Amino acid sequence: RDLGSRDLGSRDLGRRGAGAGGPGPGYPGPGYPGPGYPGPGCPLRLLAALLLLPGLAAAQPIPRSVLPGLGRADPRQPVDRAAAPWRSLGRVQLETGGRCTGALIGPRLVLTAAHCLVAQRTGVLVQPGTVHFMLGYDRGTHLGHGRAVALRIGAGYDPATRSPGSADWAVLTLDTALGTPERVLPLAEPLPAPRTPLLLGGYQQDRPEVLLADRGCRLLGLSAAGPAAMLLHDCAATRGASGAPLLVQKQDGGWTIAGVVSSVAVTMAFGAAVPAPAIAAALRSAP
Repeated sequence: RDLGSRDLGSRDLGRRGAGAGGPGPGYPGPGYPGPGYPGPGCPLRLLAALLLLPGLAAAQPIPRSVLPGLGRADPRQPVDRAAAPWRSLGRVQLETGGRCTGALIGPRLVLTAAHCLVAQRTGVLVQPGTVHFMLGYDRGTHLGHGRAVALRIGAGYDPATRSPGSADWAVLTLDTALGTPERVLPLAEPLPAPRTPLLLGGYQQDRPEVLLADRGCRLLGLSAAGPAAMLLHDCAATRGASGAPLLVQKQDGGWTIAGVVSSVAVTMAFGAAVPAPAIAAALRSAP
């Protein structure tokens, strides 16, 4: 069973024509009203409302044969698990069969999505010892393995309703230190500006045995102001990419996490992530 991204509805905006190096034909300009958008004014706010509307996924379940979050063109390609920044990612595997994606943010810490750790039948968090992290998983092999000994989720997150989206993050503490210095990814503070190039890779429903990534997408902006804000992006990703980091390259060539993937749209490459600065602030305030 795949505990990948929640599948919530929106209209198809199509794929953008830009690669990681710059905007291209079809990519929204400043302010982001482009072909297919609801129109000028507040397109991101409207799209976010469609994406995150509570109960929409439950009322209109998406068949397993449908791959949400990809749009009309699929830019995802396998990537080298040993290369930066992919060497920091791994598969989060539940003993009950669910799987998501996670990234090392400390020697023994893995960042993922909270909804990945909810038991499907009971709607409660799974026990830590039933969660495994397989670093650099690839077709039955991995570069390291750890079992969770503790779980921490975003304050206010309700496993039964899998909401709010702004609290849909979790940190696993592993029994083994897998995060060597070159593998640990920092959380971005402050948040990168809109139109910043992103990378998004994960262990996704159609090819869960390899790491698939969209390397030509961008950050669009925030869904709203305040603590409930979600980070919006136009990366292609489907079920199984939940918990994956939105990756941003720094000026020194290193990599940082801008957000953790929470949900995707049905018919287009568009999704929402929990902003990294909010997660960093919560972790700093931990007792």
